[in-house]
Amino acid sequence: MQKIIPHLWFDTQAKEAAHFYTSLFPNSKVTNVTRITNTPSGDCDVVTFTVAGQDFMSISAGPYFKLNPSISLFTVFDSEQEIDAVWNKLIEGGKALMPYDTYPWAKKYGWLQDKYGLTWQLSWSEHHQMTQKITPLLMFTQQFAGKVKEALETYTGIFPNSKIEMTVPYEKGEGDAEGYIKHSRFTLAGCNFMAMDSSGPHEFTFNEAFSLVVNCDTQEEIDMYWNALSAVPESEQCGWLKDKYGVSWQIVPRMMNDVMTSGDTEKIARLTQAFLKMKKFDIKALEASVK
Repeated sequence: MQKIIPHLWFDTQAKEAAHFYTSLFPNSKVTNVTRITNTPSGDCDVVTFTVAGQDFMSISAGPYFKLNPSISLFTVFDSEQEIDAVWNKLIEGGKALMPYDTYPWAKKYGWLQDKYGLTWQLSWSEHHQMTQKITPLLMFTQQFAGKVKEALETYTGIFPNSKIEMTVPYEKGEGDAEGYIKHSRFTLAGCNFMAMDSSGPHEFTFNEAFSLVVNCDTQEEIDMYWNALSAVPESEQCGWLKDKYGVSWQIVPRMMNDVMTSGDTEKIARLTQAFLKMKKFDIKALEASVK
């Protein structure tokens, strides 16, 4: 399992969206669906799935958070036929945010929001040779515009096996504030990410609809990530936190995934009631709940 897993929040469509996304790429499948009950959001479907060999999670937990373009999935392709096919499927019921066309940096590129609200940037270009098929791209807007360089230094200082791979700043007169980051690539715990600044009049910024799950093996690890990342006390709930840039994270013990995918409904119910009472997760208490 990846150290850091993208997590998507839906109203009711987590299962439907996961089946749709796994239909788009080879080496993709829905790996588990678990229903948790008696939560503040009612009964919720928790879904794990892989897309192009990469792990994702999603939940149907009510209309409280909406996906927006602040985090998109930058996806690279090897041929025009491949990118055309995926674009045509994703755009159905969705909308283009940047036209699907040829650009100076790509033979084919387009940015869209699909019918479930998730945004994708699709690229077929010799300039975009990535080791991951799909890379989360964080766009820092509103009060966080101009913070990319600082955020990358913060994140790579927290996670082992992390590195800033490249940063490309805007030059004077190029379309945004000089020195803001136009494009960047970095790795966190061996997982690839991208980020950019945008000071335009955007009505969106980071929210809980797209969060990053960090899988932890020990309480010490949970404590370390929690203390290093959490910056908004009122957002701390059920392993969730929000950092000083507005990005949402879930700091989770791996044992939770083992129980949630076990099919043991009694253990899942006891674990759910235990974690609903917590802010930061307590591994010993969670383990005790399922014994």
